[in-house]
Amino acid sequence: MPEKLHPNIARVEAALRAQGVTGEIVVLDEATPTAATAAARLGCEIGAIANSLIFDADGAPLLVLTSGAHRVDTALVARLVGVAKVRRATPEFVREHTGQPIGGVAPVGHPAPVRTLVDAWLGKHEVVWAAAGHPHSVFPTSFDELVRITGGTPAEVE
Repeated sequence: MPEKLHPNIARVEAALRAQGVTGEIVVLDEATPTAATAAARLGCEIGAIANSLIFDADGAPLLVLTSGAHRVDTALVARLVGVAKVRRATPEFVREHTGQPIGGVAPVGHPAPVRTLVDAWLGKHEVVWAAAGHPHSVFPTSFDELVRITGGTPAEVE
């Protein structure tokens, strides 16, 4: 990795190490704005990409770590978490609650814990790739590790 990491990547790396995660952050030359581009760059199936999507759940942040092969059913997720409405968050809302930009939101390293659902479908992959705080960074992990480090709840989100 470069000698000087972007502050978001450094924060995520510290959070990962504090949780005992051993997978190394990979800094890519180009951003991977979609699960398809990330999968192509990493040489894995699109379903092995853990999209970190922040939603506004009745005004509170909700992180849904979903397989790149899925689209989140917001009505289903609203019922799962017991709120009236779940909607896609604005870029400002995302940055306020995670400190990270859309396209680079990591499962950890946020200013405060964020309620999290982890797509059960990610469990079909031995290695799952998640963003590491910046659109140019990812790290390898597993479904079980994502649940552990986020304190997330496994769920069907599609």
